[in-house]
Amino acid sequence: MAAIELPQWAALAPALVLGLTALVLFVIDSIEPEPDTTNTGLLTAVGLAGALTALGFNVWYLAAGTGQPGAIELFGDQLIVDGMTLVFGTIVASVLALVVLGSYDYYTGVPYRAEYFSLLFLAATGMTLLGAVNSFATALLALELASLPSYALVASLKDNKGSVEGGLKYFLVGALSSAIFIYGISLVYAATGHLAFTEVAAALGDAPAGILGVGVVMVAGGVAFKTASVPFHFWAPEAYEGAPTPISAFLSSASKAAGFVLAFRLFTTAFPHDLISGTIDWLLLFQILAVATMVLGNFAAATQRSVKRMLAYSSIGHAGYVLISLAALTPDADGSLVLGAGMLHLLVYGFMNTGAFMFVALAEYWDVGRTFEDYNGLAREAPVASVAMTIFLFSLAGLPVGAGFLSKYVLFGAAVNAGLWWLAAVGAIASALSLFYYSRVVKALWFEEPTQSFEIESYPIGLYTAIIVAAVVTVLLLPAFGFPSEKAIAAAAALV
Repeated sequence: MAAIELPQWAALAPALVLGLTALVLFVIDSIEPEPDTTNTGLLTAVGLAGALTALGFNVWYLAAGTGQPGAIELFGDQLIVDGMTLVFGTIVASVLALVVLGSYDYYTGVPYRAEYFSLLFLAATGMTLLGAVNSFATALLALELASLPSYALVASLKDNKGSVEGGLKYFLVGALSSAIFIYGISLVYAATGHLAFTEVAAALGDAPAGILGVGVVMVAGGVAFKTASVPFHFWAPEAYEGAPTPISAFLSSASKAAGFVLAFRLFTTAFPHDLISGTIDWLLLFQILAVATMVLGNFAAATQRSVKRMLAYSSIGHAGYVLISLAALTPDADGSLVLGAGMLHLLVYGFMNTGAFMFVALAEYWDVGRTFEDYNGLAREAPVASVAMTIFLFSLAGLPVGAGFLSKYVLFGAAVNAGLWWLAAVGAIASALSLFYYSRVVKALWFEEPTQSFEIESYPIGLYTAIIVAAVVTVLLLPAFGFPSEKAIAAAAALV
């Protein structure tokens, strides 16, 4: 018997805590006598407490085996809590905590900062719920709860033309992708007569092949937008470059993870390959998407002059790596290893990518500039942060300075074991190319002569703390890879 007995609804505690924190932030702002006078430190403290509490619940539930091996079913099986829910909840809460920390300095003195923090937590609530959906109805609601605040967050710097433009482009492409996703759901419902994932899977054998096939492709398109996968990636560079940099970190890490948890749930529960392969071979679809996304993301990143835009295209490339975990779910594959490898890479990626964007936010705070040349010699003024940035970039490339090396090794190894050695080879070549453009930043920081005089008057505690914490976790996950590996593979085993 468990030491602590909780009601079943408490399994949703991480999402409930995030939603409650958003409401508390609204209340704090509403009682201020004047607009835009809410203390940024108070908002940060409340937000950080909420994010860390949600993270604590996720880790506690994972360690206690909540929802494993049997998922906890809630609200008529519309929501479930299992290992995958908790793994992705951990990713979202971890990234959220780092973003809240970085926002303390970045948003001090900026208008609408209370609304910013509230919208941030509403989006995180939707992303966390995406890990628990078990029906197309709840999937759509959670997806929109994650998406709508994100559009506003990108455009939250109202006096910044790039922020407003990025938010508008993100909204327009997002509206189109939502329409595609909803139309796909309607076709799946027309073909099967069900919205619940397990019931859809049970009805696949009698479904009209044409309608069902088009519906699955359109649903896949909606998911591809959320993960910034080719060909639905066009919004990402514009939105990430224009958005406040902490939001770029949030969208490229937490939002991407939320899109993939939906994809994993959909294509293992609602559209199992062995039941739908006679209608549409989504393995081939994801193999094509993985190659296209890895190649385009990395080649485009290699041509950029802006560090922030380079990281945006790099994020697209990493979406291609994670797509391998769907593309390699062949009948001969070890499904739990393949899918678990994708979860592991998203976990590690959350820390190293968020940390890299936080370094860019630090450079913006100091008005350093955005190009590679602007970073020349910055390590002389900020050696600790530059060491952390070097760790992030080399780990993103897959060098053994951080856990990015192990996550890519497991991911590519799982693809080879599934018989898709060529897909692993494309990933390895793309990673080798990424080392070129990541090294450009490292070279600028440490070896190039400064092209300007840096006027650094203060070292922001929030951004510095977020950068250092992300770097420490990225490195520590290298020797401590066992626990997350065990939990991710166990969570995947329950699905495949």
